[in-house]
Amino acid sequence: MKVYLVDGTYELFRHYFAMPKARDAKGREVGAVRGVLASMLAMMRDGVTHIAVATDHVVESFRNDLWAGYKTGEGVEPDLLEQFPILEEVLAAAGLVVWPMVEYEADDALASGAALAARDKRVEQVVICTPDKDLGQAVTGSRVVQLNRRTGAILDEAGVTAKFGVPPASIPDYLALMGDAADGYPGLPGWGAKSSATVLAKFEHIERIPASCGDWHVNVANAATLADTLERERERALLFRTLATLKADIPLFKKVDELEWKGPTPEFDAVGRLLDEAKIEKKPSDKSKARRRG
Repeated sequence: MKVYLVDGTYELFRHYFAMPKARDAKGREVGAVRGVLASMLAMMRDGVTHIAVATDHVVESFRNDLWAGYKTGEGVEPDLLEQFPILEEVLAAAGLVVWPMVEYEADDALASGAALAARDKRVEQVVICTPDKDLGQAVTGSRVVQLNRRTGAILDEAGVTAKFGVPPASIPDYLALMGDAADGYPGLPGWGAKSSATVLAKFEHIERIPASCGDWHVNVANAATLADTLERERERALLFRTLATLKADIPLFKKVDELEWKGPTPEFDAVGRLLDEAKIEKKPSDKSKARRRG
């Protein structure tokens, strides 16, 4: 069997900006939820049997206590944030296993779920459905892979190394040095993607990088400056690595069998009707826009 672990947060964002807005009879914006549900049901029709969806029920996590600038829900449109609990309710009614994260993040759930599923010898492959570079660290050989459902691109361990210049085990170090604007930590000054990958390709982890660039023996520009920066801010780099390291030991399930999709629950009919009857927001026609401009 194959196990599919879906980044529900990414899917909701993706469909929010791709689907027309729609409000159900309760006045709730559900356009993105409709899109995600249709996408998940399409996966079942294509033969997926074991699946779980992880969501950021609360955007903030334990990482916000470690770094004040870590990402929050600030700036996210209310119509999008308010669809998270609706999505969780709808997917659960559809019979899918949902992991709503509060203390941890959806990415932590995906990494933990992948580690748990990979232990089962019956599992042929674990497919983590997200383009998020953080999840590259959870990829193992060709047994645990990463799938970008939008492009269809699949990354195994060799693919991660080819894309980022470092193997999965070094992804947290790579992100720590170069920073991750999406997650809200800046990395170290001067350390970019190329320099981070070049140095880590040889030393693998931050603590193994020698203090003197004379011991690096790698072809990287401004090596002396980078070495001075790292030596001065090594503790901060290690903190950023902690932020970038996903939890892989959350006890989400005991047996892979718990992830088997057995069809919608009895509650799905009522939930489905609400979504089906949601009124799609009509966009102004070109003529009406012209009248407004005039």
